This record gives sequence, C-alpha cells and structure tokens, in this order.
Amino acid sequence: MAKNKDSKKSAAKNVVKVSPRKRHDLSYTQNRELSWLRFDGRVLDEAFDETVPLFERLKFVSIFESNLVEFFMVRIGGLSDLATLKRQPVDNKSNMTPAEQIECVFNALPPMIDRAVDAQHRIEAALESYGIVRAHPDMLDGDERTFVEGYFQAYVSPVISPLVIDPRHPFPNLRNGGLYLACAIESAEEENLLGLIEIPPSLNRVIEMPHAVGEYRYILLEDVILACFDSCFGSYTPLDRAVIRVTRNADIDPDGEGVEEDEDYRMHMKRILKKRLRLQPVALSVSGDLAPSTLKTIRKSLGLKSRSVLHMDAPLDLGYVFGIESHVPTHARERLLFPPFKPQQNPDIDPSRPMREQVLEGDKLLMYPYQAMTSLLDLVHQAAFDEDCISIRITLYRVAKQSRLCESLIDAAENGKEVTVLMELRARFDEQNNIEWAERLEEAGCTVIYGSEGFKCHSKVCQITYREGMSLTRLTLLGTGNFNEKTAKLYSDFMLMTAHPGIGEDANLFFRNLSLGNLKGDYRYLGVAPAGLKPLILRGLNREIERAQAGQPARVFFKLNSLTDREVIDKISEASRAGVQVQMIIRGISCLLPGIEGKTDGVHIRSIVGRFLEHARIYSFGVDSDTIYLSSADMMTRNTEHRVEIAYPVLDPACRALVQRYVKAQLKDNVKARVLSSSGEWVPVTRSAGEAPFNSQEYLLARAYRDADEAATKRESAPVVDIPDDSPAAMAQAEAELDAAEASAAEAQTQAASSKEAGAPAGAQTQATTKGAGMSTGLNESAAPMVSAEAGAAPQTAAAAAPQTAAAAGIPVKATIVEPEPDSQAESAPCATAGSSRGQHARPKTAAKKALARRQPGRFKLGLGLIGMGIKTLITGKTK
Repeated sequence: MAKNKDSKKSAAKNVVKVSPRKRHDLSYTQNRELSWLRFDGRVLDEAFDETVPLFERLKFVSIFESNLVEFFMVRIGGLSDLATLKRQPVDNKSNMTPAEQIECVFNALPPMIDRAVDAQHRIEAALESYGIVRAHPDMLDGDERTFVEGYFQAYVSPVISPLVIDPRHPFPNLRNGGLYLACAIESAEEENLLGLIEIPPSLNRVIEMPHAVGEYRYILLEDVILACFDSCFGSYTPLDRAVIRVTRNADIDPDGEGVEEDEDYRMHMKRILKKRLRLQPVALSVSGDLAPSTLKTIRKSLGLKSRSVLHMDAPLDLGYVFGIESHVPTHARERLLFPPFKPQQNPDIDPSRPMREQVLEGDKLLMYPYQAMTSLLDLVHQAAFDEDCISIRITLYRVAKQSRLCESLIDAAENGKEVTVLMELRARFDEQNNIEWAERLEEAGCTVIYGSEGFKCHSKVCQITYREGMSLTRLTLLGTGNFNEKTAKLYSDFMLMTAHPGIGEDANLFFRNLSLGNLKGDYRYLGVAPAGLKPLILRGLNREIERAQAGQPARVFFKLNSLTDREVIDKISEASRAGVQVQMIIRGISCLLPGIEGKTDGVHIRSIVGRFLEHARIYSFGVDSDTIYLSSADMMTRNTEHRVEIAYPVLDPACRALVQRYVKAQLKDNVKARVLSSSGEWVPVTRSAGEAPFNSQEYLLARAYRDADEAATKRESAPVVDIPDDSPAAMAQAEAELDAAEASAAEAQTQAASSKEAGAPAGAQTQATTKGAGMSTGLNESAAPMVSAEAGAAPQTAAAAAPQTAAAAGIPVKATIVEPEPDSQAESAPCATAGSSRGQHARPKTAAKKALARRQPGRFKLGLGLIGMGIKTLITGKTK
C-alpha cells in the first residue's frame, strides 16, 4: 500500500499542467464578463433610441443600473472569492485569472456609467416639458421649501436615526443595497468624525409635491433629508454630504454551507439569506460630493480598493422610476409610453370550452407575452375541480407573489387531488418568496419536495393525470420560461401543452426520478440535464456536420440567452468549418466570436433587445428545421452540467409552423436587432436600399391581435355545438332532451304495436326512432377518429368530422390514453365507411381505443341517456 501511495505521489508530481491557451483555441472566443458588459451597454442603447417613447427610455436606464448591481453581487462577488486563492483558476475562453477579469471589468465601467448618467439627465430635462419634474434640494424655494421642511418634520425626522462614527462607536454594518447619507462632521471637541443616516426603507421613496393640473412634481426621500441635513446632527455641523450604497457579494452556495441535522431545508435557506446580508462588499456607489479623506475612511472601513468606488452624478437605485409611471399626465401618456397592450387569446383555443378536451384534440403552443397565460391557468384550475383528475405534479422556479397558479394547486390539494410540487428554494433573489409559497402549499396538503443537492431544478414542467374508468390520461405542460403570471406579460417565452403519449411517459418518469434523486434517467423524447441535454444538442450538430460533409445542405439555428459552454462552442466551430450554416440569436453573453477566418466563417449571431425580454430557447436542426427543440436551458456549463433542465421536441406540424414563423420574424428584424462582429461588438443591422423597417416584437404583437380577432369572429359565426354541463342552458337542453325521449318512447310503443300486427322487426324501427330523437348516450359514433393507445405510436389524422381547429389545418389528434391490456375475447368494432355524407369515422374499439373529440357527458345528461335506454329496452325487449 505504501509503495502504491508513493508511486501515485510521484506520478502526480510528474503531471504537466496544460494551460487553457494550449488546451483550447482562444482565437474565436471572448471573456464572459466582458461580453456581459457589452450586453448591458446594448440595453443602455435603448435609452438613446429616439424611436422609443421618452419615459420608456428612462426605464431602460433603470434596467441598465439594476442589471449592473446584480452583476456585481453575483459575478464580481464570485470572482472576488476566487481571486483570494493562491492558485487562481484560469478562464478557458480568455486565459484570464479572476483577478485579471475583475481588473478588466472595473476599467470598462467608468465610461458606461458616465453614459448612463448623461442619458438620465437628457431624459429628465426632456420630461420637464411634459410636466414631469424631479425636484432637487438646491432648487427648492418659497412654498416648495416650506412643504419639504414640513414633510421632514412630520414624517421623516421621527423615523431616522443619525449615527456619529468615532472611536467609541465603530463603523456599522451597512445593508446590501441600502441607501445611506454620509458626511464628515465638525465638532469643537473631536476631529475626524463621520456621520451616517440610513434612508428609511419603511417610508415612500417618492414624495409627490404640490403641482398644477396636468403636471407631476416629485422629490426623492434622500433629497428631502438633504434639504434639512444641517439640523440632523444637533450640535455637530456637516461638512460634506453624499448618498452612498454598498453592494455585497451575494454568490453564496446554499449547498456548500451544509444542512444541520435538526433543521429542514426551508430553515436552512432562511439562515443562508441572513448570512448573505453580511457578506464581503464588492463595490461602493457614491452620488454627491465627499472630501477625499471622508471617502477614504468609508472605503477602508468596508475593505474596498479605490477602483471599487463608482461615482455617479445621479440618484442611486432607479427602481423608483417604475412607480411614477402611473403618474404620467394623461395628455402625455400616448407620447411618453408604449401603447398599452393585453396578451391575446391563443387562436387555437376556445375559452368557452374545457381546456382538457382541447389539449386532447391536439397540441397547443402558447407564445408569451403576445398570447395570454390564461389558458394554462384555466387548465390547472379546471383540473383542481375535475372529478377525473387524480394528480398534478409541477416544478416551480420563480413564482409570482400573487399567483393564481399556486392558488389552484392549493384548491386541488384541498379537493383531494395528489399534488406534488418541486419548489426550488435556491432561485437567486426569489428565495424568500419561494419559501413562503412552499409553506402555504405544504399547509394546504401538497407534497413539497426540493431540488437535489448541488443541482438547481430549473426545468419548467407540469403534468396533470386523469382517470377515466380504468384508463389514464396525461396532459403535459412544458415551458421555456417560468410558471409566473407576472413575467408571462414581460418575457418572450413558449409554453407547450400536449397529450402526446411518449412525452407524457417521459414526464412521468422525470417526476419519479426527481422524487428519488435520480438525475441520470433515460428518456425517449426529452433531453434532461445534467446527463442528457448536452449530448442531445451535440448529436444534432453532428448530424448536420455529416450532412455537410456528404455535400448536402446543412443548417443549425439556436436562440438562447447565453452561450458559454466550451464544448458546445468548439462543436459549433467544427460545424462551421465543415460547411454548416449556423445562425444564432443570443440576447446576452456570447463567448463565441463569429466571422473568424477558418474557424467561424459560417457563424452569424444577432441579438434583439426591445420592449419585451427575449427569454425563449430554441434549438433547430436541418435546412427545413425538421427537428426543433424548445428548452429551459441555455448553453452554459451551469445549465448543461449543474442544473436539472429539459429540452422537449415540437412534434405537432402546426406548432412547429408557429415556431418557424416566430424565428423568421426575428431573423428579419432590422430595427431592434444587432449583429455581433468578430471583435465582440454589437453593431446595428444594415438595411439595404429601399428596405422597410421591421420590428419583430411589434409585428408579433400585431399578429397576436389579428389572429385573436379572426378566431373570435369565426367562433361567433360558427353554430354552437356543445354547452358546458353546469350552465343553465345545459339544464334547459337536458330537460328538452327528456321531453323528446318521452315523446320518442311513446311513438316507439305505438310503432311497436303496429309492427307486431304487420310482422315488421320492431327493434330496427325503434333504433331508428331513437337516433332521430337525438338522445345522448355518450357514444357518439361520428364524433372523432380513434387515437392509438400505445405510447409513442403515431396519432392518426383527424377526418372531416373532427373539431374545426384540428381538421382545417390537418393537425394530428394526440391523446395519452393508457388503457389496460385488451381482453382477448373482445370483438373488434366495425368500421364506418369514410367519406359518407356525415363524414363518419371508424368506430372506436370498446377496450383499446377511445373517441376524444367531445368531452364526456355530465352526470345529469348521462342519467337522462340511461333513462332513455331503459325505456327503449322495456318497449322493445332488446338491449341492443
């Protein structure tokens, strides 16, 4: 054993470490952090775009700043930890150490911050002409100063707690992201004193001031305090003053801390959140004038270098901008804001019909924010009260604070359904909200589980299971974005609702593996990270490489938020060298550089930043996009190897056409699109002579309105085929059917008596009469085509009598009917002749197949049907 250990040690000493520069080709890659800064600069470009409404441009400045703060908390915070190591790891895209990356980031920041401040000053000056004015402390006079001083004495002074920092009162812990007023103060008895006042987070940040009709004048809370600052420290005299904000490292690993034996995971996450408030500072933002000695005292107390101080001649934390949008004067709203919009109804979905039967008829693809999330919410809500529904399982990553979806899950649990929720408590900056929802769901009776250690569950999947007799029906919902009602109105995403048997089986296995902690499941249709998603994408790239090498046309299209995975980047370069045309739309980080001669000549990358946040992930292979996957995952190492993600195929031709139309629109964009150059810069798309401007987001929004209006018009002009069972109209219809059944029975009795005298077959006449009366028996022979009960079998095409939405487009009808093994003695049902005057379909088999175009009748209607059958049996003496 000793010899073996010695031999291992000597072998380890002889191992030659290969630097990333020798291991990887760095000629066509760039650093992740610098690429992200260029993306945030692209966001700031919108603040200078004069085609964007003026107030919306101010919101883009706010988004730029909030993005930058989060970047510091997460990325710079994580790199700062790595920079303290003796042997720092090296980035495999730029060959830079963490310390070198931080240095590059801080060198790039000053011009970006100056540009953001300039944008804010220009926009606020322009807004004043529309009556929207932010008051400054030095511009107050007369009645305005009297108002501010009165507000300060009444509401602010009783709340604030000025601190004097001296040897007896050490420097306090400053909250992450909190705003403070800092100053040097003068005393006759002591020197080098520092004063601090926290801006109370319990008070409104924006204070409305007296103003004329049609105007809106406001002042920020920190400026109210600054206007009365000299009276805040009693006998001490402030010498200088500024608003400061500390940004702390928030990149803490919840799993790395370890869970105590006597605490559950929710308690562990609460402890982690408290610890995050006191992590090491990474930046200090300053708005105002502080003497160099005062600033040095604060900086050293926080343990920061001089490069970490960011000076801004503008308010810190521009989140207040979104709050004053509602105060924009009515006469100016049309010119200052985007036109209001409402997500539209998916044209393939009839809101008056139950969602369950519509998904059974064919796949439905929702496209947020152009189409409303309402259909999905209705499906879950209806399932919560559906007696046939036996279980709902779902993964939740980011949830709205006011979530109708979660309320429906609570209703389902209280109604006796089996509800399983995988709640990811480690969703950064949404941890507290997820903890609160997890507690509510568990109290309601839901089974709440959490993600596996070291692997965040970032997938978006829900499965609803129904029992009909001895068979099971599974509806599976798969998304590129969260089950979040708020972001569904802001983020561009896809949500697929399908009853495909194979996808349903895979989703069922996925949930089973999650509950067992198995992250290496084998799936037929789904690509599931951390084991199966990246190989799926690489296989698609390899297929196109083989096509190109065989002299065939080859193409790949990716739409994603970020591309950082080195293995995928190298494979894309290999595809380009083989002759594959690679088109990508990347909103954020791209560590791959296109247009590098001999490396990425065939790669073209563009980005779209506009009114809505581009969030969908699409992976398409083939010149005709014969294979399309949607996914929750970007091609980042954290997603492909360290998270639970799902990529799912778009199998329905109509849904695939919708995705292709979406992609075509985005590739045509020449207004909000930018092209990535070989130097890593985003440059505007060049329009050819006479080419009209085309904004893909505005086109998709207008198309959603048009499609919804056309679908609504068709539904209004179409005859009513069915009425919900629980409506008053249904009750009236049922009573009419009962009257018709009684009349039919009396007529049948008369005909039976006369036929006996004439020797005619009474049973045949009675059957014809019963059909003429229109009685509902729940076995409408001409209702719908049969669908295969075998998982993964190709569904048959809907014939003429199928619902209009499926038949008109030739959409295959899919259903997840999991039947028991058919009885060997069961007789096969005869097939109706196709192409008859009524467009009849083959009759459904009694055991193995089932008609699904119409929903099952309610109890009341089914009871009436049984009564009618009983009357018929009594009269004719026959059961068939």
